[in-house]
Amino acid sequence: MLLAIHWNFNPEILHIGNLALRWYSLLFVSGFIIGWFIFKDYFKREKISETLLDPLLYTLLICTIVGARLGHCLFYQPDYYLTSWKGFLEIFQPWKGGLASHGGAIALVLGMIWFARHYGRKYGFDFWWIMDRLVIAVCFAGAMIRFGNLCNSEIYGGPTDLPWGIYFMQNIYQHFKMGADPVWTEYPCHPTQLYEAFSYIILGLGLLWAYRKRLEKLYRGEIFGIFLICLFGVRFLIEFIKNDQVDFEAGMAINMGQILSIPFILAGVGVLIYAFIRKKPAAADSYFKQTR
Repeated sequence: MLLAIHWNFNPEILHIGNLALRWYSLLFVSGFIIGWFIFKDYFKREKISETLLDPLLYTLLICTIVGARLGHCLFYQPDYYLTSWKGFLEIFQPWKGGLASHGGAIALVLGMIWFARHYGRKYGFDFWWIMDRLVIAVCFAGAMIRFGNLCNSEIYGGPTDLPWGIYFMQNIYQHFKMGADPVWTEYPCHPTQLYEAFSYIILGLGLLWAYRKRLEKLYRGEIFGIFLICLFGVRFLIEFIKNDQVDFEAGMAINMGQILSIPFILAGVGVLIYAFIRKKPAAADSYFKQTR
């Protein structure tokens, strides 16, 4: 495979004593920064107070980390985290690895229900309004996280003979050190991190275009529904070529990531139906007041 890429990227930016700054952490945080600026544009355009930006950022950050960590522990490795005190205490140590996007998604929805109830009545928006805008930012933040997974040489697919297949050299070296059978290293693998990242960026740009150009014609909840169907639909398909994340997935017709994606896809269909029945304009009331 002369055209295959040999990926030997150091996941650490710098190392000081026992502390290391990793590219994944930097990219993870950058996703929230991008989202902050996107929301600033929303609020400015629709005359929503920008004082909400900071509490919104804190809510999103806490929900994402807590939800993603609990999602990994409960969905993928409950036998480890819930059967011993050692495992249970590691639930509260996310730096030891293990974040699940489906858990983060559930926590974000719950967090935005609270945020809309706490601030929405005063500032003139509801849960559906904020979710329509949040999911656009989530697309770009999710892409940054997948680039971080690439830097960590993790969450990639099975063997491929396509010219963009990648040899993840860091993992190959690690397996050699452990004395593992090196046969599997003879083939480059699907860079599923990039498949997901580029899919999220394309979806984010499409939804952002719809917001910028068709806001007055959209119904509240419509962007959210499209996001759920498209993003988790893509995630479901890419999982077919992704390596199993945990041992119990071996031999399953569909893996845990696909099982968890199905309810989100169905929820997206339900949200779209609700949006078209309700027919509430997507823009905030303050937006229409300033355009009259």
